Amino acid sequence: MSYTLFVNLPVKDLNRSKAFFTDLGLQIFGMMDDMASVVISERTQVMLFTEPAFAGYARNEIVDPAKATQAILVLGLDNQEQVDELVGKALAAGATAIGEPVNAGGRYTRSFADPDGHHWAALCLVQP
Repeated sequence: MSYTLFVNLPVKDLNRSKAFFTDLGLQIFGMMDDMASVVISERTQVMLFTEPAFAGYARNEIVDPAKATQAILVLGLDNQEQVDELVGKALAAGATAIGEPVNAGGRYTRSFADPDGHHWAALCLVQP
């Protein structure tokens, strides 16, 4: 059996978030007034919900991602150049860099916060 993963995120401004992920080169699918789906891969999507819509599904209070981390969303890429390219696009589209690039333990990683403050990372495995 295999699964499809849908990660749900609350956003303050749905149009701003759609523009941000489109600027990263990702496809937006299934748009409605209060949600849109960012296609990561054939079996993975990030569902962007306006905060009121997200609150309708959440059992707990929505936290401010600029003040608390619930998850780090990591996008796996094939090589360091792709990592740098994606993070460059993210920063140009309004993301904020988090820390410095890390090249250790067989991994190259760069992190950023999207316009809503959600923590993302781009990662590739590097050959020794």
